[in-house]
Amino acid sequence: MNPISIRGGIGFLMLAVAAPLSAAGPVSQTPDTTSAVAGNTRVAYQTQAPATDPAWNLRSRNELVLSAPPRDSEQEGMKRFGPIADYLSGAIGKKVVYRHAGNWGIYQGAMQKGEYDLVFDGPHFNGWRMTKLSHNVLVKLPGEFTYVGFVGKGNTRINSLKQLAGHKICAHAPPNLGTLIMLDEFDNPARQPVIVAIDGYDNIYKGLLEGKCTAAMLPLKHLQKHDKDGAQTRTIFRNKPLPQQAFSAGPRISREDQAKITAALLAPEAEQPLANFRQAYGLGKGLVPASNEEYTTAGVYLRDQWGYY
Repeated sequence: MNPISIRGGIGFLMLAVAAPLSAAGPVSQTPDTTSAVAGNTRVAYQTQAPATDPAWNLRSRNELVLSAPPRDSEQEGMKRFGPIADYLSGAIGKKVVYRHAGNWGIYQGAMQKGEYDLVFDGPHFNGWRMTKLSHNVLVKLPGEFTYVGFVGKGNTRINSLKQLAGHKICAHAPPNLGTLIMLDEFDNPARQPVIVAIDGYDNIYKGLLEGKCTAAMLPLKHLQKHDKDGAQTRTIFRNKPLPQQAFSAGPRISREDQAKITAALLAPEAEQPLANFRQAYGLGKGLVPASNEEYTTAGVYLRDQWGYY
């Protein structure tokens, strides 16, 4: 379960929806963290991992750790990122290993403590690590990150996100970027939507059509995948485009090695090590250069999430 933010004492009720985890494999029985924000008071609840759990001992002094959000099983994560870690080890002459977090609680806790040296994830996490952990953004997926809010085609009553206060919205649970972008539009703590937490973009779309919610949030490309001509849905919100998911590097990696990693990931020789990664993200071509300036403001979407600010 991901952290839940509650603003101003009025809760965002998280409704569990029975839906399969998309491409995530078995649910990991590792510790999770739930948090709440009520007024100016933050309360955290955490189940501690066993002392022998290797997920809490992520690296040795002689290795650099690459990680990413645990959207997939450990096997799938290793298939996607293991070859990249091996390739970068050769590029910088230092051991780089991929570590799968197991669940979002471990991933966020380890990231917040600076356990990861090289990370691939969304623009809000990249922006936060720049500010709080002195990371530098190296390379990114091409294109832009655009989320849309939409309702069923026959719903003519709802024309903006603000009108969804008190209504159910199908979305991923926070800290999913689309959900945080949506919540950012509701600045009145007394007028908030209800998040129906559903895992998987396909399941979110189905949830709207099945009447589980009044509206839904998806990346634009995923909405177009299901309803390219707008025959079933009507868009009521589109965020200002953000830069795409990116790799960032932390201070344990020297600037010289960061430059080598950037060059290696952009080089023609990266085609084979990146093959599974590119397939997973639907990339016809490879990665493109990125700059810190592109991600400067993206971290603010995490301001109400426990452990970030």
